[in-house]
Order: sequence, then structure tokens, then C-alpha cells
Amino acid sequence: MMRKKNLLTSTESSLYKEDTFERARKRLKELKGFYWHLFWYLAVNLFISISKIVSDMEEGQTFMESLFDYGTFTVWFFWGIGLASHWLGVFGKNLIFSKNWEKRKVDEFIEKDKQRWE
Repeated sequence: MMRKKNLLTSTESSLYKEDTFERARKRLKELKGFYWHLFWYLAVNLFISISKIVSDMEEGQTFMESLFDYGTFTVWFFWGIGLASHWLGVFGKNLIFSKNWEKRKVDEFIEKDKQRWE
């Protein structure tokens, strides 16, 4: 009986390490996705804003008029809402579901599985 328990502990340890690695990879993928989203948000919006300002100035508006024109910030605003929700999806999880909560839940599930095998 003791040997079976050691084997189970070794298997659990292996599964826990594998699960931890997979969660870390998933987290890295989420972070990378958010940072690419942020990069493209800035790059595309800067290009659009500069293009719009230059176009407006060629039509006779002053720099300040074209800078504060509604159309200059429309894309920034609406895409920013999407970026903010992406940020919440990546970083906001820990506001409610902290790492401590996650570890407790994982331990709880492991304990339930352990009881099922005994």
C-alpha cells in the first residue's frame, strides 16, 4: 500500500509540474498577445492621426483645429475600448481570481481526485 501512495504522489507531482508549465505558457501567450495588440494600436492610430492631420492642414485647417477634430480621435477611442477590455482579460483576472485563489482551487481539485483514487 505504501508503494502505491508513493507512486501516486510521484504521478501527482509530475502532473502538477506539467500543469504549472502549461499555465505559464498560456499566460505568456496572453501577455504576448496583449503587447502585440498595444503595439498595433499605437502604430496604426499614429499613422491614421498623422495622415488625417496632414490632410486637414492641406485643406486649410490649422494644426490645432485638425488635432482636436473629432475624426482624429474616433479610432483611438473605439479601438481603445477594445484594448481596455483586452487588458482586463489579461491583467484583470488577478483582481478577482488571485494566484492564491487559483492555487487553493488546484489543491482542492487534486485532493478530490486523491480521495477518488483511495
